[in-house]
Amino acid sequence: MTTIHLILRYTHISMGMLALLSGAGAMILPKGTRSHRWTGNAFAGSMVVMAASGTTIALFITPVAGNVMGGLMASYLVATGWAAAWRRPRETGSLEIVLALLGLVTAVAGFTFSYQAAHAPMHELDGSPPAFYAVFGSVALLATALDVRMLARGGFSGAQRTARHLSRMGLAMFMANASFFLGQAKLFSPAVRASGVLKVPVLLVIGAVLYWLVRVRVWPRLRRIRAPRLAPGQR
Repeated sequence: MTTIHLILRYTHISMGMLALLSGAGAMILPKGTRSHRWTGNAFAGSMVVMAASGTTIALFITPVAGNVMGGLMASYLVATGWAAAWRRPRETGSLEIVLALLGLVTAVAGFTFSYQAAHAPMHELDGSPPAFYAVFGSVALLATALDVRMLARGGFSGAQRTARHLSRMGLAMFMANASFFLGQAKLFSPAVRASGVLKVPVLLVIGAVLYWLVRVRVWPRLRRIRAPRLAPGQR
């Protein structure tokens, strides 16, 4: 293992651990507070460094298409999620355009890898089937289309802006948790793996993201629908 590979590997590992800890803190701490912003910034920064180092290894040192796909997707999601909170309401700029292009590159890479896997002798690419890459490509394409929609509207505000931040950062956190607790399950003892406890952090992230999305987007609409029905009885 070369010195560069060693540096990249341990940068990837250390930033991954920081991402898990800071991401958990950002999800637990009260939203909008200074502590939430600090941990959120730490999560975004560590995720980008982790993804960049992992992608570099997967491209130039130990080629693995799946890791390239994961690195591109993680970088794109966390960057767009962070930008959604960093920008003022109803404001966009060149950063959002560049990130939309990154999303398009990620989608193209996903479908390209899927095509290569489908036409490979074993119908897989670096150990992953075509569907694996197609899912990444489809999610990236959908997210890019939403980027274009946001840019066409001149940015989001209110619940739309919050939901964009939550969904992008939440999906990035899901990837980080799944990659570590499920993708690196070999690091844990056989008893821990057999107990199923490694699935708990991943499920908690999914539950937390769904809760906040419902609270931000669905619950206010239900309250507006119910309000006219309650009004006559309140007179």
